[in-house]
Amino acid sequence: MRTSRIVLLLSFFVLMQPACKEAPKESTPEQPAQVEKDQYTEEYRPQFHFSPSEKWMNDPNGLVYYNGIYHLFYQYYPEDIIWGPMHWGHAVSKDLVYWEHKPIALYPDEHGYIFSGSAVVDANNTSGLGTEDKPPLVAIFTYHDMKGENAGRTDFQTQGIAYSIDNGESWEKYSGNPVIPNSGIRDFRDPKVFWHEESQKWILTLVAGDHAQFYSSADLKQWDYMSEFGRNAGAHGGVWECPDLFPLKVDNSGQDKWVLIVSINPGAPNGGSGTQYFIGDFNGTTFTSDHDDIRWLDWGTDNYAGITYNDVPGGDRIFIGWMSNWLYARDTPTEKWRSAMTVPRKLTLRNAGGKMILFNYPVGIMGTILKSEIEKDFSLPAGGTETVSFDHIKQSEIRFKTTARDFVLTLKNVVDEELVLMMNGGQGKFLLDRTASGKTDFHENFGDRIQQMPIADLPEESFEVRLLLDWSSIEIFINEGQYVMTAQLFPNEPYTELQIENLADAEIEFNGFEVNKAESIW
Repeated sequence: MRTSRIVLLLSFFVLMQPACKEAPKESTPEQPAQVEKDQYTEEYRPQFHFSPSEKWMNDPNGLVYYNGIYHLFYQYYPEDIIWGPMHWGHAVSKDLVYWEHKPIALYPDEHGYIFSGSAVVDANNTSGLGTEDKPPLVAIFTYHDMKGENAGRTDFQTQGIAYSIDNGESWEKYSGNPVIPNSGIRDFRDPKVFWHEESQKWILTLVAGDHAQFYSSADLKQWDYMSEFGRNAGAHGGVWECPDLFPLKVDNSGQDKWVLIVSINPGAPNGGSGTQYFIGDFNGTTFTSDHDDIRWLDWGTDNYAGITYNDVPGGDRIFIGWMSNWLYARDTPTEKWRSAMTVPRKLTLRNAGGKMILFNYPVGIMGTILKSEIEKDFSLPAGGTETVSFDHIKQSEIRFKTTARDFVLTLKNVVDEELVLMMNGGQGKFLLDRTASGKTDFHENFGDRIQQMPIADLPEESFEVRLLLDWSSIEIFINEGQYVMTAQLFPNEPYTELQIENLADAEIEFNGFEVNKAESIW
């Protein structure tokens, strides 16, 4: 089977021809109180990715750091494993590794379901919703009035706020909701807010169908429209969702640029849902992009609706995405829970291949749950293979450095299912083939294609390949996050073997090859 898969991949490359560093070691964080253990041993349950204890989850919401705690809110339906009336679920972490589940934070009310949004620390109590001694956390979210939608109206999405003065333990809705009404835009949602020091105002970004809109406020309650961006920029294969605007320094150079993240569904490069980004400038009123090309934060099928944390110490931008795709999100083969988040990733701006790129790479603290099992250097002659067997591949990190551009990584199990990853330097592409990886027939769009990612701008010198494998997913980071793919997997038996094959006509080297077992965070 393996040979036929490689032949198929090579054939795919021909058909697609156009016409004409190790994580820092840190002390192990203290693990919070355990959930019921049997909740986290079901088939396909992620062991080091966040997932709800039960029922349906989608977009991450309200990512904010305050008083030593990382808050993760998320779209949640507590009564079924399919999408339903949306709430905000809630979890907290001290280290972005171990998570503690908290009670539901926000429930639907007379204004509608609680759709996606963000949260801020109102340190100066500009809203008046807290006190000088107890500044509030303020959540900004979209209300979705299902009755209004069913009645055929176009103003059924508005923006509301809620606040907490006990570090997110309990929440109170603002009596003046909604704070941003809707003038008749059908898709008008997903507000992301931050404090803009230069203008001394709160800035809110939301999406309005096919573009982003920007608002400002002095108190988080009264908002003024400022400008828009995107009607004629970026990908437009579907509705825009979940925007996020923030500054980043370039290559630690001191130069500041602004990044706008926008999710889109459908219209992603490998089908269904995906996340694009723009690099440019923001003057407190308008955002302008420096480039005309479409850029993707992640080329895989299963990283959507991600946003970044507000108020992280040191100003880092930490991103978490929903690890699924609306093409098949409601049909994945789990029974008690559905969906997981990506690992937290640090975003950085770097120059690569003659242009500025948004890199995304797992946060360093991930190294605290990894236990080394295999370490070696090896080389492969032309056509040569190397096989690594490891009982815990389904819960592991695999990483190495190489200059090779033509090789195949095949993950296999005892029932001859396989996940095939191929790098082809001649074509400048990386392929992920999950068509024979396990359960794929639960939806026609899950195993219907070979996913591809361009890699034309890899450096000539050695670069890192890093794979994170959990019970039902793989995350691939090439050159420390220059190129990234995320995909769900549902093998019928765990993968236990990794085969590496040299497709080049000369010897290639794999240096610092490691397989590390990942501990369960639950």
